[in-house]
Amino acid sequence: MLRSVLFASVALALVGTATAKDLNRIGISIGSMGNPFYVALANGAAAKAKEINPDVDVIALGYDYDLNKQFTQIDNFIAAGVDLILFTPADSEAVAPAIARAQAAGIPMVAVDTAAVGADATVTTDNVQAGEIACQYIVDKLNGKGDVIIQNSNQVSAVIDRVVGCKKVFDANPGINVLSDDQNALGSRDGGLNVMQAMLTRFEKIDAVFAINDPQVIGSNLAAKQAGRDNIIFTSVDGAPDIEAVLKDPDSPMVQASASQDPYAMAQLAMEIGVDLLNGKKPAQQVTLLPSKLVTRDNVNEYKGWNAAR
Repeated sequence: MLRSVLFASVALALVGTATAKDLNRIGISIGSMGNPFYVALANGAAAKAKEINPDVDVIALGYDYDLNKQFTQIDNFIAAGVDLILFTPADSEAVAPAIARAQAAGIPMVAVDTAAVGADATVTTDNVQAGEIACQYIVDKLNGKGDVIIQNSNQVSAVIDRVVGCKKVFDANPGINVLSDDQNALGSRDGGLNVMQAMLTRFEKIDAVFAINDPQVIGSNLAAKQAGRDNIIFTSVDGAPDIEAVLKDPDSPMVQASASQDPYAMAQLAMEIGVDLLNGKKPAQQVTLLPSKLVTRDNVNEYKGWNAAR
């Protein structure tokens, strides 16, 4: 029986062909069942499991961005005798002791979306590349010259990598002047709004903003609208349902692109790697990267987003 806000009484499995070890129970610990990214991730894991075998017990839980709650979930998974744990770390480093406890019990730990210290494997978006393509779009739109902001967030691996990719592009273009790159907008709309309001007060001229995720860029766009600033180019990373709507909205022309992620495909691959690990087969690389594609106002109608039928 699947116990989660997302699924109700669905039996799932991962093993499609005979393997050395049967997979009877899986634990999934992800950020929030109220976040569409994690909903798509859980859906991808479930679809892969159904595709292979319908008889495993899958426990999918959101830890609501609370590290202690994730610790409790992982410890409960261990006590429940799960064979595999798929998780998005609340903190890439602080989660390491829980990972070690699971591994000591013989349970492979596969991180998704964000790398975690000590995980057996990680599957994530190529976040460096995502930052590169989102910021190259800005450079191209500005013809290589302008004043820009990199709107940062909490220093987990995905955020760090996006900023690294963005800076790589901006550094290669001497006509680009980075006004700010260290303000933490907390990954949220409110954070993006608040940080952007401060930037608009501080700088009379801002040509473009790269925000590390879609919620931040949506909040930043609102701040610019409220301030009557209508000549800023905004890009971000995620390709979330909300940004699809904004990119189709003629009243929000400043938001122009988002480097997409595919949480559905990410979770499916993570499950496949987890089953291999369970049976003694390590992935070719400890971190598997999925490429990002840039979603723009020109191609958004062709974009297969997080909620697309699979």
